[in-house]
Amino acid sequence: MATVFIPAQLRSLTAGMDRVDAAGESVREVVASLDAAHPGIAARLQQGDSLAPGLAVSIDGAFTARGLAAKVGPASEIHFLPAIGGG
Repeated sequence: MATVFIPAQLRSLTAGMDRVDAAGESVREVVASLDAAHPGIAARLQQGDSLAPGLAVSIDGAFTARGLAAKVGPASEIHFLPAIGGG
């Protein structure tokens, strides 16, 4: 199972846990697994068929532009972080 690091602002949905294990072969499946165990978290991580606005996802230390479609390995580490913009 992948390890998902939970941002501080979402820990109220995971009983304060800063990391949880979740099954799935894509970020979309991992979010669904998280939501089954921690209802309401999907509404904060995704909007429709995309990541929630202002969020980025990092898998095994690399940011991905694939969002919910990004592939996840069985031992992956996943971080949901505020997207950083600039120019």
